Amino acid sequence: MDMDLLLVDDEEGIRTVLSLSLADAGYRVHTARTGEEALAVFDRVRPSLVLTDIKMPGMDGIELLERLKHRDPDVEVIMITGHGDIDLAIQSIQHEAADFVTKPINDAILGIALKRARERLDMRRRLRQYTTNLEQLVAEKTRELVRAERLAAAGQAAAGMAHAIKNIAGGLEGCIFLLEQGLRQDRRNYLEQGWEMLKSNVEKIKDLSLALLDYSRPEELRPRLVDPAGPLEEVAALMRPRAAELGVDFHLEKAPDLPQALLDPEAMHRCLLNLVVNALDACAEDQERRASCRVELRVEPESGGGVRYVVRDTGPGMDTQAMDMLFTLFFSTKGGAGTGLGLASSRKIVEQHGGALDVESAPGQGTAFFVRLPAPGVRAAGDKGKNPTI
Repeated sequence: MDMDLLLVDDEEGIRTVLSLSLADAGYRVHTARTGEEALAVFDRVRPSLVLTDIKMPGMDGIELLERLKHRDPDVEVIMITGHGDIDLAIQSIQHEAADFVTKPINDAILGIALKRARERLDMRRRLRQYTTNLEQLVAEKTRELVRAERLAAAGQAAAGMAHAIKNIAGGLEGCIFLLEQGLRQDRRNYLEQGWEMLKSNVEKIKDLSLALLDYSRPEELRPRLVDPAGPLEEVAALMRPRAAELGVDFHLEKAPDLPQALLDPEAMHRCLLNLVVNALDACAEDQERRASCRVELRVEPESGGGVRYVVRDTGPGMDTQAMDMLFTLFFSTKGGAGTGLGLASSRKIVEQHGGALDVESAPGQGTAFFVRLPAPGVRAAGDKGKNPTI
């Protein structure tokens, strides 16, 4: 196992004493006096363990934790706190710190924290190895089987679902820690924080289950001739308060003289809602440009008598790797906040209408989704075998 450890503390005496103790325990210790210096050392060495003080001049330990997790989500960070900094320690746990120890540091307690961190690292390493072996096995068997495409899709879904469950399990682990600390120390605020985190993670489990059931259930469309602007206007009215809360410029444009479209308005509402929620989430993610972020919704005639919906945002955009995975089950650009089923469900609805869902995006350039529906009685290009009346 990688035994490189980065020790960050602005007090030279603590760095010296801890470095000797950690070196005796078998670690290759790299030290830094400040958060900025720690980031430079981390980029050069890439240690799997970081031990950092919370209170430091300049960049504090919590900001350093956030930046380290942004660089490497798997790095295990243990926080060093004073006796009066317990609230900061709890805050650091909420930012995915592995553990915290209090000054003066007890070698036994530090050893336990480091052992737990190493166990988590080892578990992730074995999980990656198992996943790699599983992917290789699936690839080998897929070449031997006639239904290669179906098996590959099943393998992706299983891996994606495992990732989604792992994210939720990580959140529940944090809940358990807070609840244990609250019970041990008789601190009601810890119990309340742990309870709120627990409710949030239970809600994620429920959302994932419902989304999975919704996706797997055959969609029985009930198409009828309607004004195609209706579903988009309903979604806009529903999400406008959310846009105002985020400070996002929200704009709806409807082309004049739209022809009626043959579609299921309820299903199209769900499809467009997923796209608009994603657009607003993208703007919310871009903290620096949120005030100038814009979401545009448009419905317009498509050549050949069809209809086109456009949902465009000026958020951070996506690279080609993310776009290639965008419609894969359980893949999400939102991390643990997304189920990875919304866009797959939207595409399923569009394709059942005989249409196509396309996306354009680039880093820093925003993202645009295009829903193209054919004219009534016309099959979209490449949709052989689909119901020609939808």
